[in-house]
Amino acid sequence: MLRVLLVDFNSYFASVEQQLRPELRGQPVAVVPVRTDSTCCIAASYEAKAFGVRTGTNVGEAKRLCPGLRIVDARHGRYAEFHERLVTVVDELAPVAQVLSIDEMACALLPRFRAPEAARGLARAIKRAVAEKVGGCLRCSIGIAPNVFLAKTASDMQKPNGLVVIEERDLPECLYRLELRDLSGIGPRMEERLRGRGINSVRELCALDRRGLRVAWGGVEGERLFEALRGAVTPERETRHHSVSQSHVLPPALRNEADAYAVLSRLLQKAAGRLRGEEWVCGELAVRVRYAGGREWGEALTLQETDDTLELLRALEQLWARRARGAGRPFYVGVVLARLVRQGNYTPQLFQAPARRQESLNKALDALTERFGKSAVYFGSAWPGADGHGAAPDARLSLARCF
Repeated sequence: MLRVLLVDFNSYFASVEQQLRPELRGQPVAVVPVRTDSTCCIAASYEAKAFGVRTGTNVGEAKRLCPGLRIVDARHGRYAEFHERLVTVVDELAPVAQVLSIDEMACALLPRFRAPEAARGLARAIKRAVAEKVGGCLRCSIGIAPNVFLAKTASDMQKPNGLVVIEERDLPECLYRLELRDLSGIGPRMEERLRGRGINSVRELCALDRRGLRVAWGGVEGERLFEALRGAVTPERETRHHSVSQSHVLPPALRNEADAYAVLSRLLQKAAGRLRGEEWVCGELAVRVRYAGGREWGEALTLQETDDTLELLRALEQLWARRARGAGRPFYVGVVLARLVRQGNYTPQLFQAPARRQESLNKALDALTERFGKSAVYFGSAWPGADGHGAAPDARLSLARCF
């Protein structure tokens, strides 16, 4: 079963620079921390890579390899801004379950996208949305597979702008043509260790049983690799570490408490939809706010397991009432739903009232969202400018915007 879609933005820093500066498009570009020949390139465009310039190449050597190389100073603030925009664009189409790095994110495939052709169509839609909403220079390679490990491996198999699907029925044979270093998690030292034990190919690696791979790897991660190579999702990672989170850097116009609360409400509503789509209920809501000047506030609330949007919004109202007052202008907000349990694998409270109406409401919201997009309908507390002091909605649905 296909479960994960991983987006890997190609030559990310260099691509952002080419998007921001049209004169660099089509040119060999190297991004550097400081302008000196003794330092190393921290990114290279594909035009530069064609000359042998790579991340880590000494700048003096890079100039020798590519005489027309354009040297660009790194601007990490701009790369972070583009990262936030890219996460938002991707998340509108596929829920971003995990941000692996500034240029990589793993998305959970909802049931309707788990068939190979549907998954490929979703990947192509993500590529189009990135080009239209962020910029045509931001190309990405997408890997689709049963787990994050294989999706990451697939994303590396075809660059730039690739799209590779690894189906469970093709494992592990479809990996045999790869080099050991092509597998996510195998670096120079681990490759040396494996070769020292007589393992020189992916075929030989896959031929080991669970115990043999643990010995060769030197720890329990070898057993996890055994499962990952065959498409499994290890229970420990899924149940102990899995969470659903949403965060956002506030634009200057929304850096006030009322609008920060509205954005938090919107993020929580999106997270609740993802929770139901992935068939979880949560037992904890955490909220985090960063303020200009470096101050932070965060707090968590333990819940009876739920996936109900209204219940979660009431919990948000409780947490918001405990926030630090007068801390300054908020510029970053985030919510995390944790202590996840599979739907049907928990015991409701003995006297918990039936929630048929809420379930029907949530199903209707999810259906509208799936058909018209995540901005089609939401509770009124997410409307910009909503009163941040006790503004969470009651049991009545308040539609701020409807297609």
